[in-house]
Amino acid sequence: MSTTRHDSAQTYRNVMESLVVDEVEKQFQRLSAKVTSYVNKAEVIAYALNRLPALYATSEKGWEQQRARARKELDSQIVAAVRQAIAAVQRDPLRAVVPLKIGAEQESQAVIQELKELLGQEDLSWRNLVDAVENALIRTARGEVTWRKRGNAAAQRNEWQDSRYYL
Repeated sequence: MSTTRHDSAQTYRNVMESLVVDEVEKQFQRLSAKVTSYVNKAEVIAYALNRLPALYATSEKGWEQQRARARKELDSQIVAAVRQAIAAVQRDPLRAVVPLKIGAEQESQAVIQELKELLGQEDLSWRNLVDAVENALIRTARGEVTWRKRGNAAAQRNEWQDSRYYL
């Protein structure tokens, strides 16, 4: 299930994602082991979600209201969309599927974590990144900080013989 953040004050989620995931799990329990071994759940979920309306919520109360609405008004559509998705994904079990690369949000979190470690600043965020880098550059210019290339110990000791790996 995805959560989208543009800043710390605004978070929103699609209620249909959790309902579709639950329905996929139910319907997969009724399938044979052979079928479930080659049907990709993520593809089934995406296929079904693309055929259903989105119901976003920004609060716990909104989440519960949208969830109740979906169960009351869209339950049969969810069941049918998942059934259709399983049939569609099952039709071509030999096709090659290249999964999505790491999402932009996950990638940005990995980058900010690396920067926290590099700059030694646990409270680093995208909001204060420019100030943190500027501060690190000023401290470096004053000689307060020295930098060494990250990587494995051999590269740091200049034991590499191949000039392509030098900075």
